[in-house]
Amino acid sequence: MKIILKDEVKSLGHMGDVVTVSDGYARNYLIPKNLAAEASTKNIKELEHNKKIILEKAAKIRDASRGTAEKLAALTLTIRAKVGEEDKLFGSVTSMDIAQALAAEGFDIDKKKIHIEEPIKRTGEFVAQVKLHTDVSAQIKVTVVPE
Repeated sequence: MKIILKDEVKSLGHMGDVVTVSDGYARNYLIPKNLAAEASTKNIKELEHNKKIILEKAAKIRDASRGTAEKLAALTLTIRAKVGEEDKLFGSVTSMDIAQALAAEGFDIDKKKIHIEEPIKRTGEFVAQVKLHTDVSAQIKVTVVPE
């Protein structure tokens, strides 16, 4: 089944792309979640008409992501955790903990967009990567201190 993507889908493509997917994937997931529309001749003509609007919307989202990335790059998060011997943490600091700390700072970022190279199991300074858009990512300094 041919569909038109209304939003970016990670494994398929970008907003406005016409792609072919299985019927079940389109009917049961993409169309009900309003991520895509069936690629009928009417919808394709409408897409051509709205393509300029879609590109402007994508540019605004990208610019907003760049602004957020600049703010995040200047930010240093401090996370308090329970510590045992030799500054080892009980458990670890996860992307969920970082997302909660970002929410406390006023940034609403999904934990799935936060990438940590290795689990944080000690106190100290670490770097986490935040993917805000396909073209935009930021690095956050995370400082883990004893509670």
